Amino acid sequence: MAQDPYAILGVSRGASEKDIKSAYRKLAKELHPDHNKDNPKAAERFSEVTRAYDLLTDKDKRAQFDRGEIDGEGNPAGFAGGFGGGGFGGGQRGFGGGAGPEGMDFGDIFEGIFGGRSGGFGGGGFGGGGGFGRQAPPKGANRAYRLAVSLSDAALCASQRITLADGKTIDVKLPKGVEDGMQIRLAGKGEPGPGGTGDAMITIAIQPHPYFRRDGDDIRIDIPVTLDEAVFGGKVKVPTADGAVMLTVAPGSSSGKTLRIKGRGFTRKDGTRGDQFVTLEIALPEGDADLAQRLEGWRDTRDLRAKFG
Repeated sequence: MAQDPYAILGVSRGASEKDIKSAYRKLAKELHPDHNKDNPKAAERFSEVTRAYDLLTDKDKRAQFDRGEIDGEGNPAGFAGGFGGGGFGGGQRGFGGGAGPEGMDFGDIFEGIFGGRSGGFGGGGFGGGGGFGRQAPPKGANRAYRLAVSLSDAALCASQRITLADGKTIDVKLPKGVEDGMQIRLAGKGEPGPGGTGDAMITIAIQPHPYFRRDGDDIRIDIPVTLDEAVFGGKVKVPTADGAVMLTVAPGSSSGKTLRIKGRGFTRKDGTRGDQFVTLEIALPEGDADLAQRLEGWRDTRDLRAKFG
C-alpha cells in the first residue's frame, strides 16, 4: 500500500508549500545518494521522499490525494482491495461463493458453467491464487543517474542530454520549478525484466556558479563598479542566465546598493520567473597616485558610524 506523502515528508496535511519545500530540502540533503554511497536504503528513501514532494507540490495531484481519489504514488485509489475480500472472489457476498442478492447462490451458477467452484471466479479466479489475482511478473530494476546541470540552465529549464547505460543518448527537459536533488523518471529506460523494463531515475544536481547565487526563485550577483561610475552614474554590463544586459547605475550610488532586473530568475512551476538582484561593489584602484592627488585635502564630513554609538 502506498504511504502517505505527508507522513513521508513529516509535515501536516495543512502544510504550506514553503513548509513542504523546507522539509524536502532537509531530507534530500540528508539522504542524497552522493552522501550515502554505501547505504542503498538511503537511496530508496531518497526516491520515496522525492515522489512525495513531487505529488504534494503539484496542486492538482495534492487535491486529488486529499479527496482520496489517488494514492501516495499517484495511482487511482480504490483498487487496494482488488477483486478479493468483498468483491468478485472473496467468498463473503461476491461471485466466488456464498449468497448473492436475496439469497441467490452465484456459486451454484458458476459451478454449472465452469464445472466446479474451484475453476470459477472464486478460489482460482479474481481473488484467489490464479486468474486475475495472480501476481504479475516483476519489472526490471530501475537505473539511477546523476545529471549535473548549470545554474543558468536550471533557471531556464533548458534541455539536457544524458547518456544512458546502453550507450544511447536522450534529451531531458528540465521541469519548471526544478530544485537541486529533484528526480526525473524516464519510463522504460532501466533494466529489462520478465514483467517489462524498469525506469531510469535521474537525480538533478545543480552546480555552483562562479558568480550567480540562487535565492529561492531569484538569482543574486555582486557587480564591481568603478569610483567614477558610482559618483557620476552610467550603464554597466551585467550577466544574466539569459545573456548580458545593460544596467543603469544612478549617480551617487554606494557599495551595497541593490538593483533589480525583473523576470531573470528561476522559472517557477506556473511558468513565471523570479528576478535577478544586482548588488554594487565600488572597487577602488590600488596605489593610484592621480586619484590620491585629486582627493588630497578633501574630507567627507558625514558621521557614517553614528548609529553604532
